[in-house]
Amino acid sequence: MRKNAFIQAFVVAGLIASTPLAMAASNLVFCSEGSPAGFDPGLYTTGTDFDASAETVFNRLTQFERGGTAVIPGLAEKWDIAADGLSYTFHLRPGVKFHSTSYFTPSRTFNADDVLFTFQRMLDKDHPFRKAYPSEFPYFTDMGMDANIAKLEKLDELTVRFTLNQVDAAFIQNLAMSFASIHSAEYAGQLLAAGKAAEINQKPIGTGPFVFKRYQKDSQIRFKGNPDYWNPDEVKLDNLIFAINTDASVRMQKLRAGECHVTLFPRPADLEALNNDPNIQMPSQPGFNDGYIAYNVRHKPLDQLAVRQALDMAVNKQAIIDAVYQSAGQLAVNGMPPTQWSYNDSIKDAAYDPEKARQLLKAAGIKEGTEITLWAMPVQRPYNPNAKLMAEMLQADWGKIGLKVKIVSYEWGEYLKRTKAGEHDAMLIGWSGDNGDPDNWLGTLYGCDAVDGNNFSKWCDAEYDKLIKAAKRTTDVAERTKLYQQAQVILKREVPITPIAHSTVYQPMRTSVKDFKISPFALNAFYGVSVE
Repeated sequence: MRKNAFIQAFVVAGLIASTPLAMAASNLVFCSEGSPAGFDPGLYTTGTDFDASAETVFNRLTQFERGGTAVIPGLAEKWDIAADGLSYTFHLRPGVKFHSTSYFTPSRTFNADDVLFTFQRMLDKDHPFRKAYPSEFPYFTDMGMDANIAKLEKLDELTVRFTLNQVDAAFIQNLAMSFASIHSAEYAGQLLAAGKAAEINQKPIGTGPFVFKRYQKDSQIRFKGNPDYWNPDEVKLDNLIFAINTDASVRMQKLRAGECHVTLFPRPADLEALNNDPNIQMPSQPGFNDGYIAYNVRHKPLDQLAVRQALDMAVNKQAIIDAVYQSAGQLAVNGMPPTQWSYNDSIKDAAYDPEKARQLLKAAGIKEGTEITLWAMPVQRPYNPNAKLMAEMLQADWGKIGLKVKIVSYEWGEYLKRTKAGEHDAMLIGWSGDNGDPDNWLGTLYGCDAVDGNNFSKWCDAEYDKLIKAAKRTTDVAERTKLYQQAQVILKREVPITPIAHSTVYQPMRTSVKDFKISPFALNAFYGVSVE
C-alpha cells in the first residue's frame, strides 16, 4: 500500500517510478515533520520554516559552512570591518541570478538594492512593503538588531555598508542566520504594484540552490534544482521533495520502505531497528540544544519566585530523561548546552525534593488544588522527542505537590503564536543554537528585547540584561565569557525556566544518500547532497 501511494504521488508530479527507489538518481525525498507557516524566513524562528525556505530558496550575505559553525562568504564575497567595530562594508558577489518561475522573471542580477530592501523592511515599520503586508520580524527584533543598525547605505551596485550604534561581536554570524535571507527588491516591487504583497510569503523568490515549485499543506513541498546557481557544484539534485508527516513512526517506516531518502527526529524506541537496517545509515552527533520548561512570570502564581522554585525542584528530571530521551538525552542544568563556549559549569541544579516543594507552595499561600496550564508541543524536536509524554510526567510530578495541571496543545504554528502572546502558564519548548554565539541563547531566549518573541517566560531582569548587553558590545572573548557566566548565575537564581535535557541528534537516511552534513543548528540543507 505504501509503495502504490508513493508511485501515485510521483505520477501526479510527472515523476513516474516503478518502485520506490527506482527514481532518477537526481531526485531526493525528505520526510519532514511539519508544515511551514510560510516561506519568508524573516517572519519565523523555527527549523521547520527555515528548512523549507532559507535552506532551499534563499542565500544570505554570509553563511555557515555545511555541517559546521565557521562563517564563510555567501552573497558577499568579502567584507571589511572598521577599526572601531561600528561599520561593516560588504562587497557583493557579481552575476548572481534570482530564480525565474511561472510568476516572476527577473530583469537583472542580484545587487545592493536587494540587500537594502531586505533589511529596510525589517528596520522601518513605515516601509511601503511592510505597510502593504503588515509583518513582524521576531528574530531580528529579539536580537536587538532593529535598534542597533543605525544606517544601511548603498555605496555602489555591488557594495553596501551597515553602520551600528554599538559594537555587536556576533554581527557577521547573525547575518549568516536564516532570518537574514536576501529577497529580490524587483520581485517585491512587482508584488506591491499588483496589490499582492502577501505573496512574498507564499511564492518565494531567492538566489538559493533550489527553486520553489508548489506547496500542498500537510502533504508536500516541491522544489527543483536551480540550473543558474552561482555555485553550480553544490546543486546535484534535479528535484527535491519535502513529504510532510508529523508521525515519527510513519516517517521511519517510509524511510525503511524506500519511500524517502532522508528523515529526522526518530523516536528513541526506533533507534535499534534503524541501526540494524543495512539500507540505513545513522550519523549522529551531540546536540547543540536545550529542552526546557518556560514559566510565564506574568501569570499568577508563577510571578512568585518561591512558586517557580517549587515547580523546579518537583521535576523528576532523571525519570523524564529515562522515559522520554532514553539513551539519547543528557541532563541539562543551564539555559544553554555545555558545548557552548562561556558555559558556567560551576552552576548546580536544586535537588529533586517534592516535600520541600510542597512546603514552599504552602508558605507562598498557594492552595491545594490550584490549577495551572502546561502547554505541550505538538511536534518532535531534537531537544524534545516526545512532549506529550513529558507533559504527562510533569502533570504527575506537580500533582504530587498539590497542583492541578491541565495539559494544553495546538498545531505548531498556533502553539508558537499563542505562547508568544503569553497565553500559557508553563510550557515545553527548547532551542537548537543558530550561530554558535552565547548571545543566541542568553539574549535571544531570556533577554528583555525578546519578551514578545522567543523569551516565552516573559522574564525581564535589569541586572541580567545589563550583563548580556555588555557582553555583546565587546569583542574580547575572555571578558564576554566572564559576563555571560555571571548572567547564567542570575538566570539560575531567578528560575524563569527549568532546563531538562540536551539530546544527541540522529539523522536517519538511506545508504544511497551521499555527502549530507548534520547541521549543528538543527537545520536540513540539501545543497551539495546527491543520491546514488
